[in-house]
Amino acid sequence: MKRIITIVIIGFVFSTVQAQMDNPLKEGMPNTVKLASGEVIFDLNGEWDAVWDTGGYGTYQDVIKITQNEDKFVGVYLLKGDYHLKKGEEKVKGKLKGNSIDEVFLKDVDPATFELYWIPSQGSISKEGNEIVIKHLREYKGAKTVRTLSLKKK
Repeated sequence: MKRIITIVIIGFVFSTVQAQMDNPLKEGMPNTVKLASGEVIFDLNGEWDAVWDTGGYGTYQDVIKITQNEDKFVGVYLLKGDYHLKKGEEKVKGKLKGNSIDEVFLKDVDPATFELYWIPSQGSISKEGNEIVIKHLREYKGAKTVRTLSLKKK
């Protein structure tokens, strides 16, 4: 019985330490917010300087306003937009988990149909929570480009 209790205690300690290592964010740190669940994540609310590099088809600069509800966020263009999206339209949406982006989507055009859709993308966030880089690989007729949305908190 003592062996089982010891194993359970070691397992609990290990899982607690692992959870703290996975998310180094603590309540009160800059650019963070504590969720109702008790988890601390980055607070992305606010205006972000944005550079949208379309991978050879042009670069657009704007400001994106991100609104966050718990661990989900949505970003809309504030000034002018890009070739396909206008001011006030959604460009990015996603979900956070601790100090990282769990999932993220960029709204872009399908080159074959010219219709807008949400493209699953890869996102990273700086350790300070004030810079985000979102990328997706675009393949069309054998050509590959990487499209990148870079955001820096104002």
